[in-house]
Amino acid sequence: DIINLEKSNVYHGLYHVLGGRISPINGVGPDDLRISSLEKRVSDGVIREVIVALGSDVEGDATGYYLAKVLAEKNIKVTRLAHGLPVGSSLEYADELTLGRAIQGRQAIND
Repeated sequence: DIINLEKSNVYHGLYHVLGGRISPINGVGPDDLRISSLEKRVSDGVIREVIVALGSDVEGDATGYYLAKVLAEKNIKVTRLAHGLPVGSSLEYADELTLGRAIQGRQAIND
């Protein structure tokens, strides 16, 4: 996934790979991921924002919310990649959840 982000040539910051997502059903908790090492990286106050780049499924959402809670205590802004329609796709092929997230994440055209 990092390679795809690099190819976009839009992001020029640091990366931290968690190594998975929180998934209680599969027995994966926060201690099974590299969350404590992320907390150590941001503890020096240099990093002001963490962008969560996980899928838009239940595990991705749970992991994002967990990170937001943990990092808020360290005064770190936590954002996540936008969800919605892929470039070049048609509305007729989008499901209700994807359309809903696309509407929620809409942006002004004149930005």
